[in-house]
Amino acid sequence: MAEPIRVLVADDQELVRGGFALILDAQPDITVVGEAADGAQAIDAAARLRPDVVLMDVRMPHVDGIAATARICAASDTRVLVLTTFDLDEYVYDALRAGASGFLLKDMRRDDLVNAVRVVAGGEALLAPTVTRRLIADVVARAAAPRRGFADARLAALTARETETLKAVARGLSNAEIAAEFYVTEHTVKTHVSNLLTKLALRDRVQAVVLAYEAGLVVPRSGE
Repeated sequence: MAEPIRVLVADDQELVRGGFALILDAQPDITVVGEAADGAQAIDAAARLRPDVVLMDVRMPHVDGIAATARICAASDTRVLVLTTFDLDEYVYDALRAGASGFLLKDMRRDDLVNAVRVVAGGEALLAPTVTRRLIADVVARAAAPRRGFADARLAALTARETETLKAVARGLSNAEIAAEFYVTEHTVKTHVSNLLTKLALRDRVQAVVLAYEAGLVVPRSGE
């Protein structure tokens, strides 16, 4: 039997933190290995406990969730799922840049929470249903311009098909949808995605979407 997914829950509200921990710990394939009341505690606990996934609140005292996410992602392969109160949270872009692998709204259903932890632990990126590419476009558009030269240089390493795959990923398409659009197998798409992530030194699809917008490879459309 596979080892259970090890989760650290970081939130400054004890009842919220305890509620998330209770839901996750009730799953046969998930174990909550610790809790943290602020970012500093989360950084320390992540270093000691080596969880597979950290459920991270953005707004916490002392050290916030963004700074904690950056420290944890830089020091380990631990995945971070960021908790936001609003789908257009002003800190979402910073969390993406810090290495977050996904976002969840605090009013999510319990099944969505459990599924999100499993998805991220499996190496995929995840966005809450309402945190769509419109959100990514909005937050990236505000900060993209100064970084475009840097992003363009990185994109030069991609093949033409990998570039097209990156554009499709940034449009929010799944591997199956990309395969249908390009008339290739889903396995081929997975290979292209894996290769472009490696070449761009990115952790997952979320960061690939950010880079695509930063580089101007994909332009937000009004009304999206």
